[in-house]
Amino acid sequence: MTTLPELSGKVALITGASRGIGYGVAEALVARGDRVCITGRNEEALKEAVEALGSDRVIGVAGKAHDEAHQALAVERTMEAFGRVDYLVNNAGTNPVFGPMAELDLNVARKVFETNVISALGFAQQTWKAWQSENGGAIVNIASVAGLAPSPFIGAYGVSKAAMINLTVQLAHEFAPKVRVNAIAPAVVKTKFAAALYEGREAEAAAAYPLGRLGVPSDIGGAAAFLTSQQSDWVTGQTLVVDGGIFLNAGVE
Repeated sequence: MTTLPELSGKVALITGASRGIGYGVAEALVARGDRVCITGRNEEALKEAVEALGSDRVIGVAGKAHDEAHQALAVERTMEAFGRVDYLVNNAGTNPVFGPMAELDLNVARKVFETNVISALGFAQQTWKAWQSENGGAIVNIASVAGLAPSPFIGAYGVSKAAMINLTVQLAHEFAPKVRVNAIAPAVVKTKFAAALYEGREAEAAAAYPLGRLGVPSDIGGAAAFLTSQQSDWVTGQTLVVDGGIFLNAGVE
């Protein structure tokens, strides 16, 4: 970014944002004038992302999303640097296994839930206590279309995203009227995380989508920007499906 807009006065914390969807969300929020704290496991990648986004408006806090100490530290650093945390975008996630549920290692299932669901709750608790309970704001949980339908061979991931969608409505109910809580459910987005789903056969994968292409991080960034804006002030407890129309094919042979 060469020219930055005037500061909006708002601050966001985005987890898992050194690359991919999280980085796309950070780009969208910085582009409208927000200051942002991004998190990620790889400290070097996080530093590079901060520099690319603009170190005068963005900070990074490295750590594992499911680590409670990291959750607390990320919120603490955000408050120290910017004095507030209006928006939380829970994007950190993992999908370390491919195979049938009948053969799923339960320890792997626990890891998936710790990273994809429990960490989101932990960050929500921290931002609620630090700022949002008194001052309001918004939370956006990055779920997946895998949480809305069967997801063969990535079942643990799908079940965790279904749990995240339900976490969204639970928090939306509990945090109202101060904080709006919504989710975004993307289909396949072109990121390193999802590369196994399209790499080497992108044209074939994209052909299944009525809009004729796979998603890109900025598609999700735009949706997150909407859900953390005044334009969505009467929207809470919803899951916005951003899928290039793939669900339109349900039941079509």
